[in-house]
Amino acid sequence: MKQYRFKIFIVVLFVIVAIYYLLPTYYDYQNSNELAKSLEQIKSEIKEKNPDISKKELEEILAAKEDSIIAENPSYRQNREDRIKLGLDLQGGMYLQLEVNTARLLENLAKDPDTQFAEILAIAEEKAKQTDEDLVSILITELKNRNIRISRYFGDIRQEESEIIDELKSQEEDAVSRALQVINNRVNQYGVSEPNIQKQGARRIVVELPGVAKEEEAKRLLQGRALLEFRLVKPAEFSVPLMNKIDEVLSGTSVADSLATTDIVKSADTTVKSDTSLIDDKPVDQMDPEEFARKHPFFSLAIVNPQSPFADAYVKDTDRDRLLRLLDRPEVKKIFPDDVEFLFGFEPITDDQGNTYHMMYLVNKTPELTGGVIENAQATIDPQSNENIVTMQMNSEGATEWARITGSNIDQRCAIVLDGAVYSAPKIINKITGGNSQITGMGSAEESKLLEIVLKAGALPAPIDILEERTVGPSLGQDSINSGLMSTLIGFALVAIFMIAYYKKTGVVADLALMFTVLFVFGILAAFKATLTMPGIAGIILTIGMAVDANVIIFERIREELTTGKTVKAAVDSGFKNSYSAIFDANITTFFTGVILYQFGSGPIQGFALTLMIGIVCSMVSALIISRLVIDLMTSKGQKLEIGWR
Repeated sequence: MKQYRFKIFIVVLFVIVAIYYLLPTYYDYQNSNELAKSLEQIKSEIKEKNPDISKKELEEILAAKEDSIIAENPSYRQNREDRIKLGLDLQGGMYLQLEVNTARLLENLAKDPDTQFAEILAIAEEKAKQTDEDLVSILITELKNRNIRISRYFGDIRQEESEIIDELKSQEEDAVSRALQVINNRVNQYGVSEPNIQKQGARRIVVELPGVAKEEEAKRLLQGRALLEFRLVKPAEFSVPLMNKIDEVLSGTSVADSLATTDIVKSADTTVKSDTSLIDDKPVDQMDPEEFARKHPFFSLAIVNPQSPFADAYVKDTDRDRLLRLLDRPEVKKIFPDDVEFLFGFEPITDDQGNTYHMMYLVNKTPELTGGVIENAQATIDPQSNENIVTMQMNSEGATEWARITGSNIDQRCAIVLDGAVYSAPKIINKITGGNSQITGMGSAEESKLLEIVLKAGALPAPIDILEERTVGPSLGQDSINSGLMSTLIGFALVAIFMIAYYKKTGVVADLALMFTVLFVFGILAAFKATLTMPGIAGIILTIGMAVDANVIIFERIREELTTGKTVKAAVDSGFKNSYSAIFDANITTFFTGVILYQFGSGPIQGFALTLMIGIVCSMVSALIISRLVIDLMTSKGQKLEIGWR
């Protein structure tokens, strides 16, 4: 027994870790049921007291009640973050396949396009729909077939054809990248939970929006024109008192009981004294999270860095929607100025614990300048400081206006806003004339390139066409979950019954290993916060069917060794040893197939491939470690090893 202690310890450790990562999913399921029951009861009481209440008012009240319940139970939010995520087909929502119409881009880039060019472009566009080849290559081939020089429509006559082609391909690729960036921005600002946006092929973009069922609204969101704005950020001496007032209104306390803003923003010229950090004779830092959330609903969600000279707030990704609902309340709107608004930063921030935050800025509602004046933007490196920078060039009208804005707002910050998201908020150091300016502070070349794309994305470079759209309702998603779970249970039961019926006692060992396999698969999915889809469930069901393959090979080899007259222990050792090559060969080839599917597939195919690969690894661990351990324990105690009929 002593020689098996280490193996037992490893198995128990694996089980504990898997259960640890699965507990949030279980708790979230329980919490969701309790929350739904509470809201349903509240809904009935409200309707009974006020039968004429409108649907919108009822939804606002229920949303406020939900916020209150979650605020009193912070574990609800934490469990929701750490659970196994559900994909579009299980949660419900919208699926759209978009295509960037690069034909219109080439049409705009062409010099003096005539009827002949329009005809050639139409032919190339039609051929591009039937293949994944880039449109530029097809168009160049069509021009060459007609003996037309590329410089007739593109580039300069002094340029080499290869140089013109490279420029056109770069423009086409950049157009798709910019469109993808704009779509990402819009979806994030739309507040969709766990969206899936990815490039597919040369020109197509797949967008999955879980929980979204408004088709027309989603299509307008994705196909509308992008808007780039330059807005002034409000200084701390304006932002801090407003934040305190919002917190006061939401909590019902007085300003004197609000969070100490002298410590929050040291550079702010505010009248709030530092001794206001005492609330009910208790310092703020001695309050537990639940008490602080009750007394300071705004500051519990919008965290202001006390070391920063600015009043920008950090908002946890999971708290963003709830904070927006609080700010949308009538009592908050009543005291909120009409000429300012809160905007979130586009790029999320992740701390050492893996928590995701968004910066929240208070900016002027009216932009000082719009992106229509930007003629070009370029990511480069400052030759003097060797820093990554982004240079911008404006037209004459924009240059004049930019000089006026920067000259009258020195030492203020100006936010670069795209579709309502703040990409950067640099400080204006001096008056900028000539329409040329630069943005510094980028940490890497990739970040400066991203900002270049953002600045260029003031408007979509080419129209976006919707090729396919599907809507999955919440009830259908729930049906998919029920069907998937039922299929998994039935598959597990059938395999378990067969193994027990055919292999008797050792069949029970195989079923035990199968249980551990399923536990480990879901544990890994939960640990990496993976998204579970219907094809993913199919991969798990396939894993259940395949998981006993290794046990079957091992049991048959052991049975063959027993027929030669070997002892049980010798037969077990030899059976496992002689089974390794067949088990590894079969599983490795299947695993590589899963890798190929994951690498070159998309969406549902990737979900299937991921669970299949995880299942293969877990099934091998269960068969070669857990099954071996149980059988060794049985033989060490002198139990008879029953391996089916002989």
